[in-house]
Amino acid sequence: MNAPNASSPWLQLAARLGVEHPFIQAPMAGVSTAEMVAAVSNAGGLGSLGAGYLAPEALRQLARRVRELTDRPYAINLFAPLPPPEEVAAGPMLELLARYYTELGLGAPQPPAFTLPPFEEQVDAVLESGARVFSFTFGIPPASALARLRERGLVLMGTATTVREARLLEAAGVDAIVAQGSEAGGHRGTFAGPFEDALVGTLALVPQMVDAVGLPVVASGGLMDGRGIAAARILGAAGVQLGTAFLTCPESGAPEAHKAALRSAREDETVVTRAFSGRPARGLANDFSREVGAARAAILPFPLQHGATTPLRSAAAARGDARFLAMWAGQGVTLSRSLPAAELTRELIADAERRLGGHG
Repeated sequence: MNAPNASSPWLQLAARLGVEHPFIQAPMAGVSTAEMVAAVSNAGGLGSLGAGYLAPEALRQLARRVRELTDRPYAINLFAPLPPPEEVAAGPMLELLARYYTELGLGAPQPPAFTLPPFEEQVDAVLESGARVFSFTFGIPPASALARLRERGLVLMGTATTVREARLLEAAGVDAIVAQGSEAGGHRGTFAGPFEDALVGTLALVPQMVDAVGLPVVASGGLMDGRGIAAARILGAAGVQLGTAFLTCPESGAPEAHKAALRSAREDETVVTRAFSGRPARGLANDFSREVGAARAAILPFPLQHGATTPLRSAAAARGDARFLAMWAGQGVTLSRSLPAAELTRELIADAERRLGGHG
């Protein structure tokens, strides 16, 4: 996206990230494959690996694969470390899951013991990865971890869903802030209050955040085409981040049943649910999200609910059964196009340029 003004936030962020355009493919855990990341980076954007669930060695292997496919900058995203979940009785949720397990030919669901990988060891892997950017969500990592990453020259980007969270990230010393509007697919990044109070749309969130902090703001949520990208720039965004737009790309790691559901979805089919992971996330409604989501008191805290539903989701993906899949998607879902990731990146950038008339 051309802009004659070399001091524009758009060009400044592009230079800081080391890319042609501050156009970021959102980090989507389990979906953003090495092939997708490399394709976006090779096309002039910034590919991102969603690595929050990955053990350190698995992260290293995936990073090596990215480096085989591109020598351009890319990002790795982790979950900020969370306190251990509260002790809860898993019985009611296991009882609820039992019939789904039976339907998919699985044994009885077991009490979840799922834990996230050790964050500091994940950071060690990031430092060895050759990534240019470290992004994070669900909170703010320890200052010591951010200092290690900063000392190695990585650009730091945190996710905020409110102006208050943006100010907290600024105080923590990040280089840029991803403004996650309520339209965004996947997990909500809210960390400084109830998520219900932080469902601010991208159109309203971005300009307020731009005015409140002195850092580049990256617009995220509901952006699917050149119109959305151009609008974000006019609102003052220094960059954009798109996730749902890439879910139907051939390089996407989303199950085929998920991709098919995205291609036939209506604009009013997404819901924010805790049913799959215990943490609020936006995706396409299905039998599981409706039935388990209604049993709010039984839902286990994150990441225990994630662990309890993992066998079910894996079996459903293998069988192509969309009823039990976590089909993350944003509210712009009907604008999806099943193009290769590099082609989609180039087309979206060119479309936005045309709409802006080449001006930033």
